[in-house]
Amino acid sequence: MSSRPPGCGGQEVMYFHGRRRGQDGVGAIIDFLLANARLVIGVGGAAILGIATLAVKRLIERASRSAEENKPITDGWEELKLVGHSPKLLKKEIEGVVMKKITAATRRAAASPALGESVCVSESVCVSGSGGVCVSVCVPLQERLECYYAARVCVSVGGAERAQRRALDVATEIQSFLRARHAHMPLGELRLAGSLLDDLQVITPDHASLLVHLQVEESLWSLVRGEDTFLSHPQLSLIRRENLEYFPRGRSYWDHFLVGGYLSAGGVAELLSRSLTEALNWPSLSATLEAEVWPVLGGGDITLEVRPIGRRHGDQEEGEEPLFLRVLPTVQLGEEPVCARPRPPCEHAWFRSQYPREAGLLASLDQSDGGVRRKLLKTLKAVCRISPALRPITGRHLSSLLLHLSRKAHDWSPQAFSGRFLQALEELIGYLELGHLPSYFAPAVNLLQELSEEQIEQMGFMLYCAHTQPDILLI
Repeated sequence: MSSRPPGCGGQEVMYFHGRRRGQDGVGAIIDFLLANARLVIGVGGAAILGIATLAVKRLIERASRSAEENKPITDGWEELKLVGHSPKLLKKEIEGVVMKKITAATRRAAASPALGESVCVSESVCVSGSGGVCVSVCVPLQERLECYYAARVCVSVGGAERAQRRALDVATEIQSFLRARHAHMPLGELRLAGSLLDDLQVITPDHASLLVHLQVEESLWSLVRGEDTFLSHPQLSLIRRENLEYFPRGRSYWDHFLVGGYLSAGGVAELLSRSLTEALNWPSLSATLEAEVWPVLGGGDITLEVRPIGRRHGDQEEGEEPLFLRVLPTVQLGEEPVCARPRPPCEHAWFRSQYPREAGLLASLDQSDGGVRRKLLKTLKAVCRISPALRPITGRHLSSLLLHLSRKAHDWSPQAFSGRFLQALEELIGYLELGHLPSYFAPAVNLLQELSEEQIEQMGFMLYCAHTQPDILLI
């Protein structure tokens, strides 16, 4: 992680009130072309095509209305004028025209709490005995989301248990190796952590974290928050050596990694990385665990890949997918643990993850009101993971998004699932428009700052299309 501060072809179209989508074949073809244009002509070209198509459709809609409903036709060319502009000016023009309309639609949706419950998505069904003819059926969004959650989002209980067993087996072997090779290093128990343990993993159980607890003397070391140092970053901390005048260097094992009076996260991570990648006998470990275990080279984190040995063709169960384990040296001084994930601007700083607090709060809120926050989080994670344009959005973005949304929305009952899904998409569009999504527990951290403008543009375009047809996300 960088250390820089840091819906649905329904009964109504967003901009044309009271008009039904899909009444003619031309509209359906246009919608299909628009949804797939970005794959062919790129983001900028697809956006230009979308704006031009929108303008033409608005002119057609106005021409079909009664005389008393007609408005001046000149404003219908507002979006069409953008077509003649250069790609460099496209982003500014979209912000000036299209994003205004998205914001207005978001406000209208927020004023209608029952919007999500009345939205339908189109689904093609082939009629038997009709010569292969397929008809379009309107399926309520709530029902579509429930089917998507059951079929695509949920990880099977057996698959999750197998992945946890493999992770724990690897942790046991690594702990034995480290204690034998570094007999004088005060290490605690290796502990499994992350979404796999908290039942927040989606699609397939393929990653987890192994926390290597470093036992440091509380009388010799203290945690200094990043806000109180030159880092000025609320998610970074420094571990300072105390009482050097009374307890000189050498009294603590961790004095070997002292840099400028602070315990270096980079130094500890480098030692463990070299030990695991260079000294551990991986073929022997693989034979012991009956699984291929190898370090993943490159990147700043210590990552291991675990693959089952001797998979038979056609017998690939969910739990037999590759499992990636990230080994994180961890120190706990006080209530919040910090882990070694060396990143610029200071490789000696320790990272304070907000994941345990966010996951705990979401579970607590759901338990108090029988809500579907965790269910919605998993659905959004699967949507973003499956859609290439939305992959930069991860669980840390979505957790903060839903916690912010929990302050605005009060109905989180299972019947409100589709409504909260649409509202979450609308909120995300608003944050992308601003280019700012504050971390829930560290508001000074902008979770979108690490994303490029091109990534934000792609995500904004995808979510803009999903406003009128959210079924493009449920594939």
